[in-house]
Amino acid sequence: MQRCLSLARNALGRTAPNPLVGSVVVLDGKIIGEGFHPGAGQPHAEVFALIAAGNLAVGATLYVNLEPCNHYGRTPPCSEAVVASQVSKVVVGMVDPDPRVAGGGIARLRSAGIEVVVGVEEADCRQLNEAFIHRILYQQPFGILKYAMTLDGKIATSNGHSAWITGEIARNEVHKLRAACDAVIVGGNTVRLDNPKLTSRLADAANPLRVVMSRSLNLPANAHLWENMEVAPTLILTEVGVNRDFQQLLLAKGVKVVELNPLTPTEAMKYLYSLGLMSVLWECGGTLAAKAIACGAVQKVLAFIAPKIIGGNQAFSPVGELDLTNMTQALTLERYHWRSVGADYLMEGYLPIKQIAKVDPPIVN
Repeated sequence: MQRCLSLARNALGRTAPNPLVGSVVVLDGKIIGEGFHPGAGQPHAEVFALIAAGNLAVGATLYVNLEPCNHYGRTPPCSEAVVASQVSKVVVGMVDPDPRVAGGGIARLRSAGIEVVVGVEEADCRQLNEAFIHRILYQQPFGILKYAMTLDGKIATSNGHSAWITGEIARNEVHKLRAACDAVIVGGNTVRLDNPKLTSRLADAANPLRVVMSRSLNLPANAHLWENMEVAPTLILTEVGVNRDFQQLLLAKGVKVVELNPLTPTEAMKYLYSLGLMSVLWECGGTLAAKAIACGAVQKVLAFIAPKIIGGNQAFSPVGELDLTNMTQALTLERYHWRSVGADYLMEGYLPIKQIAKVDPPIVN
């Protein structure tokens, strides 16, 4: 099953809205076929593994980290391919949360006389596909807030300078994270102050859709985000009728512009869901980060912490105003853990799933 997960990771950032799936076929203790799902519209992992195994699959055991589907979508149901292969046993990491499957694939295999074992390495299987699971259950992309800060909680100096807070090893982790996500979101201030590229910088890795949320469209005409549209497209989300001249300039550069009414993290996530995206990385400043948290657009937090102190009452913080006045109101992360990343530390955890927004404040930049 761990080999299935390893294979599935080959398609990180490429499968939305489909899950990450790997599969192996084992006979007499040896892997005789393996494969992974490379992307929507292409064959599923089980099909690749069974093709690789050929006639040797008869009487063998098939492992797959997610329940085989039993419905027609862009491809035929792979449960039928598994039945036709005449494997004698199937080991499933987790049940598919998609109501079109949700146990139906397992039932089909068992009805054909195939032994099915479910729940092997299930925690790791669920971790790998947490974005897919969230999208299915809540009909919105899985939101990840990432930021890098100093030991005293600053993401930039008082004049906005922020390069570099963390070391190269931590920055490489961010590039891997971008490659695994379908979109990365920033606000207008980040574009103006940092002029980021928001690409993965990794050979043969996927680049996320680069998204800028800006109410004013008061953005530089020559920014890195308006470059390399063929390998890393950019989407601008703004309000209706804002700065049409600048919109035309962006359109001429190949940047897509979409007007939302109102322009809020909630509406942004609804739009990205409609595009079929699963995971969205918020790499924004504190103001937009607070709005995304407040409206439930963030489920996971990755905080890189550098052993540096810069001080300053006006220095920028990673999360802006949440209108919490007592420590008892603080949002306490769950399932968190720490690990060292070079000279820095990474704290990774989840916001309480019941953290529901009371309001969805508009974007101000």
